[in-house]
Amino acid sequence: MPKCTDGAVRFGKVGRRVVEAAFDGGDIVSDGGSLLLRQVDERIGLTRMAAAALGDPRRKASVRHDLRSLLAQRVYGLCCGWEDVTDHNTLRHDLAVQTAVGRDEALASAPTLSRLETSATMAHAVALNRVLLEQFIASRDGAPVELVLDIDATHVPLHGQQEGAHFHAHYDNYCYLPLYVFCGQDMLACVLRPSWRDPASVLSALVKLIARRLRQAWPEVKLIVRGDSGFCRSKALRRFEAWGIDYLIGLQKNVALEWRSAIAMQALAEAYEATGTKQRLIGEFTYAARSWPRERRVIARLEHSAQGANPRFVVTSLQGDATELYERLYCARGEAENRIKEAQLDLFGRRASCSRFAANQMRLLLAALAYTLMINLRRLGLAGTELERACTATIRVKLLKFGAAVLRNTRRVRLFLASHHPLKDVFLSAARALAP
Repeated sequence: MPKCTDGAVRFGKVGRRVVEAAFDGGDIVSDGGSLLLRQVDERIGLTRMAAAALGDPRRKASVRHDLRSLLAQRVYGLCCGWEDVTDHNTLRHDLAVQTAVGRDEALASAPTLSRLETSATMAHAVALNRVLLEQFIASRDGAPVELVLDIDATHVPLHGQQEGAHFHAHYDNYCYLPLYVFCGQDMLACVLRPSWRDPASVLSALVKLIARRLRQAWPEVKLIVRGDSGFCRSKALRRFEAWGIDYLIGLQKNVALEWRSAIAMQALAEAYEATGTKQRLIGEFTYAARSWPRERRVIARLEHSAQGANPRFVVTSLQGDATELYERLYCARGEAENRIKEAQLDLFGRRASCSRFAANQMRLLLAALAYTLMINLRRLGLAGTELERACTATIRVKLLKFGAAVLRNTRRVRLFLASHHPLKDVFLSAARALAP
């Protein structure tokens, strides 16, 4: 590597002026918008609730950084794009981040934050999942009539000797398979699982715990579970019916289902040959797989195009028009995939590089807390602005990642922000909306 110095670097001239740059500007930070995260956190009490749920077994007389500060530092760092704990060896001296966390001294170092993750247990995972659910309940203004719970799984690739690593042929990699539960934009739970386990292995137990708490808060709420064919298991369907939970779940294609729809598919194929345009039909019938104790309603979406036949099947306990249920309700589950991308890619939920399984579960949940913070920033601070529908990465780049000079003395901390920032009106609007 070249030897770096603190001297000025010249960039030629602009007119008669010499252009120079040097790293001697003093307390200039790159995360000038991080104070918005503090306001959202104070508003919803996220990191305080998480710290209370985890508990702190450390000897208090020897503790320099309380658990709430550690969680806030790590979660705010993820929101601002700092995915690794090693980033905090430098970031701990950033005055804007110190102020956001609520400290006026150096924050925790990377080893301290690493111990927070590596000391995690599965009991901590249960506690933080409970925090996610309580945050969702607190975010609702009144009792909802109906809630749709989106169940989806994805993979977290592994590149080391992590505990529980297993090769998955579908993803052609060693990986974990975390299970997510969303309701709209809100994440209600995320559970890390080894890839050798059935995708639906913890589905019914997780839904039962969530449904029990939701019905404690709102006894009359109607619950609907929505998911793809990877979660269609006879045991899960029986339990949902016993618990009074409706479902709309994809059904894997098989010979029996294709035989039931063979006449309609042949008609669509002939119509396509005659017109040259894609043909589509939605119908329904009753069907019972060999493992089912009785017949259930199945909605069939049949298509024929240049690529050939493309049938899809969905099993449901819901009443109503089949077309409406498929197009309006079932197809909307794709939005949960966008939310998973935010949590995993924009907020670094895929960085499972710890050797212990429980530590990687903690990392997944820290990303989930960061996701919860960001969607509440969007919901509470950005409503009515041009960023009200922006994804996490866009909000970070346009509203959190901008330079500021910081002046801190005994009386105040003041951030000098760029006078010509393109979105200063959005920033000011969010700050006022989030004010105590």
